[in-house]
Amino acid sequence: MNNTRANSFRPCILLLSPHCSYRLGPYISAAEKLNTDVIVVSQGEHSLVSAVVSGIHVNFNDADTDQQIVTAVQGKPVQAVIGTDDLTVELAAKVSRALGLTHNDPAAIRYTRRKDLARVCLQHSPVNVPAFEKRTLDSLSAQTPAAIPYPCVIKPLALSGSRGVIRVNSDEELQLACQRLRPILQQADNDEERETVLIEAYIPGYEFAYEGLLNKGQLQTLALFDKPDLMQGPYFEETYYITPSRLAPQLQEKIHLAVMQACEAYGLCEGPVHAEVRIHDDEVWFMEMASRTIGGQCAQLLNYATGMTLEEMVIAQASGAAIKLNDAQQAAGVLMIPINQRGLLRRVEGIMAAEKIEYIEDIEISIREGYEIIPLPEGDSYLGFIFAKAPTPVLVEQALREAYAKLNIVTSPLLHSI
Repeated sequence: MNNTRANSFRPCILLLSPHCSYRLGPYISAAEKLNTDVIVVSQGEHSLVSAVVSGIHVNFNDADTDQQIVTAVQGKPVQAVIGTDDLTVELAAKVSRALGLTHNDPAAIRYTRRKDLARVCLQHSPVNVPAFEKRTLDSLSAQTPAAIPYPCVIKPLALSGSRGVIRVNSDEELQLACQRLRPILQQADNDEERETVLIEAYIPGYEFAYEGLLNKGQLQTLALFDKPDLMQGPYFEETYYITPSRLAPQLQEKIHLAVMQACEAYGLCEGPVHAEVRIHDDEVWFMEMASRTIGGQCAQLLNYATGMTLEEMVIAQASGAAIKLNDAQQAAGVLMIPINQRGLLRRVEGIMAAEKIEYIEDIEISIREGYEIIPLPEGDSYLGFIFAKAPTPVLVEQALREAYAKLNIVTSPLLHSI
């Protein structure tokens, strides 16, 4: 039997992804391992990824993009449509609906992309959410104080990755935060998101990240990540993620319940969810939830801990297969290497010494030498990632901290022409 005929019997998924997404490569690799064909739908311009170049090219901002995609795949045995990033998850739901495939309601997906809509929705659920207020930057700049007491957190309506999220403790700090947010918000999708912010009460306590998978409304926990650095602001950069969690079992169950209640409130019933919560006075406070997998390269932790990649789980579930997880045989963790100073990256010293630390698995530097690096709240990327796995979470955390201490990040100042 020739390859063309053999491939005609293989299942096929549509993968909607920005061409520069971290998640694109892992999803393609997972599909190959599962003997599944992939059609990549992307903007395609300037991409060197062959699957993007040979895939379907669309403009994600066009009003009829979903119909363009449906027309392009007529006659193909598409079993599932997966959006890899926040930019594509709502579109993936619309395409799935048009193809008659299992899908989330696009309106439910919308809650996971707009923090203000999510807060309003969860107000009427059992989930604990911070007190909040939606305001325009102009009204705040007019010295009209926020209704939320200090300390509070000001954040964009739709940006992800802690970008533009700032803790403020006074009227003066609020005004300075508004000034910093204006240029950041100019990259938002529409006028409302460029002009409006959310102000929330600051909830103290440690933060945790939850990774789960929905199947017909039933939520399966894939991993719970500890964030051992206390994130108190003024900015909220992600650093350490470690699994399995050392949190008490009853609190872990409370987190699962809160995420399940949020999914029910939104109307989500299928696919991956990534949620961020805080524990304060033994209660779960809901921060955010996305209808996609964890960001960056952090999904590798599932493979380290369980032997199965997160992308394999998502593709298998979307194609109708049951996911049965083995108990984690070891702990795993990642440090998202923070960017502490703006400038041009010259080099990262100490990588070889860091790699020699016991339990360190890999170190990836994501930004090339000579490129500009920008810290939060303006920045939207990490310098790279340090991965570790060990018999216990304590050993993982120790290894990551020791490895990071070996690194010396050398930058030079930006030169601005007059």
